[in-house]
Amino acid sequence: MEERRPLIAGNWKMHGLHREGVALAAAVAEKAASHHGHLHLDLLVCPPATLLREISETLAESVIAVGGQDCHALESGAHTGDVSAAMLKDAGCSHVIVGHSERRADHGENSDQVRAKATAAHACGLTVVICIGETREQRDRGEAMDIVGSQLAGSLPDGANAENTVIAYEPVWAIGTGLVATVADVAEVHAGVRAGLAKALSDSDAMRILYGGSVKPGNAAELMELKDVDGALVGGASLKAEDFWAIAETCL
Repeated sequence: MEERRPLIAGNWKMHGLHREGVALAAAVAEKAASHHGHLHLDLLVCPPATLLREISETLAESVIAVGGQDCHALESGAHTGDVSAAMLKDAGCSHVIVGHSERRADHGENSDQVRAKATAAHACGLTVVICIGETREQRDRGEAMDIVGSQLAGSLPDGANAENTVIAYEPVWAIGTGLVATVADVAEVHAGVRAGLAKALSDSDAMRILYGGSVKPGNAAELMELKDVDGALVGGASLKAEDFWAIAETCL
């Protein structure tokens, strides 16, 4: 099996107006350009929907891909406030995040809905980053592996493969809290996810599994060294070019 190419993805969430968003994207592009020809990883930024076209244009000559933070399961219709996968593609996106815990919690999304969104994204040629992860209460009850396994099985669409799908494990209790799962916990869950993928896919060994949850320059190297960790889905640290790039450098 070929070595999996690391992916460092930045989820900007609901942050960024025009000027600061473009400046951030340009700063990250400048960092990447300084290593042109020597980058052995993929880079992705996922700005808010209002900035997608502008950021896509800003990064058009760079190696950095652009993704949406969510999409609707339908291509069009009377769905006020929603954005379809086709719209993301039209705005310059190559990727989209689906199933983030903040969508599952704040909007009541379940794995069936996540699966439908991933299917729609694939139909438009987008690569999907499917998020899975347990709450603190679920982990304390010893349910983490069952929850993660169930979300994975329920969210993975037909036709998913290592080229069009990435899995991101984000323990809900570690997102934006400063808490980070222990190396042993991350290794256990990622190994479990890899085993779950093996039951569903012929190319499971090639599919990338990212870790997310308060990833920052100080802890990234240790996490990226783990066998089944193939990169990171970065939240707060992706809003500072220096921090985002420092995380990326741990994979160079």
